[in-house]
Amino acid sequence: MKTTTESNSRRKFLGALALGATASTIAVLTNPIYATTEAFEAKKMEEVDDWFKNIKGKHRIVYDGSTPHDGFPVTWNWAYYLSNNGTGTSDDNMTAMTVLRHKAIPLAFENRIWEKYPIGEVFGINDNATGQPSKRNPYYEPQDGDFPLPAIEGIKRMIERGALFCVCDLATKVYSNAVAAKMNLDPKEVYDDWVNGVLPNIQLVPSGVWALGRAQENGCGYIFAGE
Repeated sequence: MKTTTESNSRRKFLGALALGATASTIAVLTNPIYATTEAFEAKKMEEVDDWFKNIKGKHRIVYDGSTPHDGFPVTWNWAYYLSNNGTGTSDDNMTAMTVLRHKAIPLAFENRIWEKYPIGEVFGINDNATGQPSKRNPYYEPQDGDFPLPAIEGIKRMIERGALFCVCDLATKVYSNAVAAKMNLDPKEVYDDWVNGVLPNIQLVPSGVWALGRAQENGCGYIFAGE
């Protein structure tokens, strides 16, 4: 028999994952078909495993980006390169990886997805220029005012420097299903659209927690970068 505390914890967990969507959204977690989707068949898994071989250098860190947190999952990535450069380490002798999972997954999506779906509203990301839910990704190629300091480099530039970014497929399924329910759209079509909208050189991984484990197996230290 479940205790009241256990029941409350379960409700909070499912609510956080599914944004209060319908039971059909929760099926993403409970339906066995989602455990082995076409996105991660053997060939695709080989590509994902190979991607972790890009981790290089003496100094290695992985940031756990579970929430947008005003772009801090990107800011800390940039700060790692800045401070290591300042203490004598070149970009080619280090790797900072940011895992975008849970509510931070929109940071991996192109502007088209932000314009087409209520991304800013659903994930609580406002445009600093307007104070309204953002209709674009402010952290890939940031504009003035997107970050608190103008020197902070966005995801695109950090990838060019050798940083790694990946995004959680499980969270993408759950949240795309929730948004599909909210907009009365086909869940699979929305999910496929979101996957197709992942920005260049950001790797889709089976789950964020899976990627955090693989990164640490490849020599990365762990830092929480959520809120």
